[in-house]
Amino acid sequence: MQNIFLQLGTGNGESSIEDGVWNLVDKINPLQMPHDTFVTDLAVIMILAGIVTLAFFKIRQPLIIGYLFAGMLIGPLSPLWTSFLPESGSEPSGSIGILSDIAALNVFAEIGVILLLFVIGIEFPFAKIRSIGKVAILVGSLGLFLTLIVVFYASTLLGLGFMDSLFISAALSISSTAIIVKVLEETGKIKKESSILVLGILIVEDVIAVILIASLESIALAGTVSIEGAVAVVVVATILIVGTFTIGIRTVPKLIDKVASAENREILLLSVLGVCFGYALLANIVGLSVAIGAFLAGVLVAESKSAEVSKILSSPIKDMFVAIFFVSVGALMDVSQLENYIFIAIALIAVALGMKLGGNLLGNIMLRQPKPKSLRSAFTLAAPRGEFSIVIVKVGVDAGVVSAFLFPLIGIIAIITAFITPFLVKAGDFIIPKFTRQ
Repeated sequence: MQNIFLQLGTGNGESSIEDGVWNLVDKINPLQMPHDTFVTDLAVIMILAGIVTLAFFKIRQPLIIGYLFAGMLIGPLSPLWTSFLPESGSEPSGSIGILSDIAALNVFAEIGVILLLFVIGIEFPFAKIRSIGKVAILVGSLGLFLTLIVVFYASTLLGLGFMDSLFISAALSISSTAIIVKVLEETGKIKKESSILVLGILIVEDVIAVILIASLESIALAGTVSIEGAVAVVVVATILIVGTFTIGIRTVPKLIDKVASAENREILLLSVLGVCFGYALLANIVGLSVAIGAFLAGVLVAESKSAEVSKILSSPIKDMFVAIFFVSVGALMDVSQLENYIFIAIALIAVALGMKLGGNLLGNIMLRQPKPKSLRSAFTLAAPRGEFSIVIVKVGVDAGVVSAFLFPLIGIIAIITAFITPFLVKAGDFIIPKFTRQ
């Protein structure tokens, strides 16, 4: 930089000054910055996450969708920057982009999943899980598994392979807690009786989703579905869960409270994060997903007296890595393939939406729930797919057992269903009075 200004000062004519200015511009041109380093990728993600957060907050849309969309545009698989950035030999198939370090993006995504599931677990203390009503358990399970089965067969009819169908059907059977809670809060319905049922069903779905992730990861590692493998996963998961709610629940919360008694927030934060990543490691060692370990760690922290403080301390770190996670996932999506699969996306959305609405409505009718409550919960739960859907597909992509196009496919489905959700809630408000009068 000093040499440039010396050059500007010693030049004898306009051409010398002009050359110096263009040299300076070239030096600070962001498109010519080294774009294959960890620090550069992290800086781009954080700047982008900040811009997206503000923009989507202003237009009242879920931040998750903004992160995904932004990642799709600037990732190493995006065709947007072809004319600006040189190809890097370290990237697959000559792919380019502002974000180019695939390994770093996967690390970001892995940490994001662990922290996301950990903070979700803090929301579910054991007493809350145990107190979930029979209606929520039965309706949630029926809606989820009916959707999974029907979407699986629909996927095979659309020409998808067995593993592709299995993972996409599991992904589309889980409603997005983050998006639904946001919509209910913004429409002022969060405290309605039907919303309490919806939140109960979402808890059931989240718990099933964690088990699904562990099971699918085991299937991915085995490369095929086997009864022995499925039984082994269930047995190991059961042992871990039972151990958590017997031994773990009697020891870990007490240790956290003892650490909290030191009244040092930094020590408490490091301790709860140690529990989070330690439990994730334990789950990984016994052959389960890190997600189920992180979730169980959150449940244990929730049992401590300092659970609320722990949540407040860890939430900013969670928010940071969740933003990194969704931008990274978006960046790993090959959007150039989307035009070939847009019909499949629309067809799967229609099937998943119809089955989710019908399955939840059927469960409510079977349990003789009031008609307005049944309809409102069914319409609310029908559309949105989000965080767990993306995590499930990522498990398959990381293991190399599903097609790469499932990543952008689930991304576009998440974006479309997020926009549909508020309209479905309003449609329920329009339809419910007519059925009630009948």
